[in-house]
Formats: sequence, C-alpha cells, structure tokens
Amino acid sequence: MAFPVVDTEYVKEIDKARRVLRALITLKNCAPIMLRLAWYDAGTYDVSTKTGGPNGSIRNEEEYTHGANNGLKIALDFCEGVKAKHPKITYADLYQLAGVVAVEVTGGPTIDFVPERKDSNICPKEGQLPDAKRGAPHLRDIFYRMSLSDKDIVALSGGHTLGRAHPERSGFDGPWTNEPLKFDNSYFVELLKEESEGLLKLPTDKALLDDSEFRKYVELYSKVNTITQFVVFVWFLQTFILSRLFCCFYRPYLHHTCSCRSVGILLRAYPANLFEQLTIVLV
Repeated sequence: MAFPVVDTEYVKEIDKARRVLRALITLKNCAPIMLRLAWYDAGTYDVSTKTGGPNGSIRNEEEYTHGANNGLKIALDFCEGVKAKHPKITYADLYQLAGVVAVEVTGGPTIDFVPERKDSNICPKEGQLPDAKRGAPHLRDIFYRMSLSDKDIVALSGGHTLGRAHPERSGFDGPWTNEPLKFDNSYFVELLKEESEGLLKLPTDKALLDDSEFRKYVELYSKVNTITQFVVFVWFLQTFILSRLFCCFYRPYLHHTCSCRSVGILLRAYPANLFEQLTIVLV
C-alpha cells in the first residue's frame, strides 16, 4: 500500500499546532477533556452507514449540546485558540491531534499522526455514545456499531485512567484513579479492587467485571508487571483509542516499532472498513 500523499505545508502546520497544543495542555492541565473531545468526535462512527466518526462535527451547537457532550465546550474553546493561530488545519484533525498530544503529555506513547481528515457539518443523532448508567449489552450495542470487539471495548475503557467525572456534567463525581493526570494502566488495577476509597466506578465500569468476556481483558491489562507487557498494553491503548476510531475517513499507513525483546508492531489501516489489521512479532 502506498503512503498517503499529504501536503508538506499542511504537515508543517500540524507540527506547529502540535507544539502549541503541548504547551496549552500542560499549562491548563486539560489533557483529560482534550482526550474526551477526540473520542466523542470519533465515537459516533457507524460502520454500516459509514457516517459519523472524527469529522469535526462536534464543533456545531447541534452536537455539542447533546447530553453526553456536557462540558466539552471547554475543550472546543481551547481548540479555537489553536485554530486561530493555524487556520489551515481542519477541525477534524485538530481535535484528534489534541487527543494524541493529551496522551503524550500525561506520559503515554508518542503517536504518529497522519492528517487530512475532512470537516463535516452533518451532526449524528443523539444517543450514539455510551450511557454510563447502563451495562454490558448496551456497551456492545454501541461499540459493535463501530465494528469494535469486546477486547476493544475494554481497551477504550482504559481511557478513564485520565480525568474525573463532574456531577454537573454527568451526574457522577470523582476520579477513576489516584493520579488522574497520568496515563497508565491504573484504571484496570483499581477496577479489580472491591473497594477503592474515593475513586469512581460507573455502572459501565462495573459491567466490565460482571461480564466474563470483558473481565478477562481487564485482568490482562491490570497485569503490566514487565517491560514487554507494558509495551503490549501501550499497543492496545494506542491502537484502539488513538488509531482505530481516529483514523476513520482517511487512509493512513503507520509504522510504529517498540524495541523491547524485539517487539515489533506493524499497524495498517485499510480502506475496506477503515480499521487496522495488526501484526505483532515477538522474537
């Protein structure tokens, strides 16, 4: 597969915006809400209709006023400041770039970013995103619509390692981990504890334990106790949070290699369904 042809001047603008976002997110400690913005713009994807996805439509009042998007106007306004400095960048790229930088700033992996997503003003109907008050069947309804698997659902839930819930936005209050500005696997560790004083467990979080298929992946991701396992954990979060959904509607060819016991990760996104096929080589 050929590399996508991306305008070199546009790539330069992306690099400049990346630096601005890094400074902004560090200064404002706003990594969690930036990651949430990226996910909520991407998480409306419907594989059967090829609608929704990371197309910047969340900037429109019709969409950002959906109940699930409460509070995201804060992140949208932060991004407007970056957009004013770099007007050539599409909103669709800007929001996903903000999510990528949010993970990097909080100690996660550095992620290759392939730009040129197109903006859309067509907003999805309300109800495309997960409802935190519901259980496993609901999670599958939402994520299977995006052609995601049980493994993907659990990996995406690991994004709760960043940030906290706010009662005025969701009706829930508190962080999921003791270090809500650190990107690691502590969400899964805390989830497996019967009681974690002061930490939040949503009904959708508890569903990951109550369902045997989900639980086995929670247990897997909680046991990051060797360097190799950590690399594999980072792969899951990088793949499923920052590639699988964010890469909808363009044709990236990404190559990311982690040097750890010769762990090689080859990530490719094909236009047939716009999702990756992944090969892990352990030598």
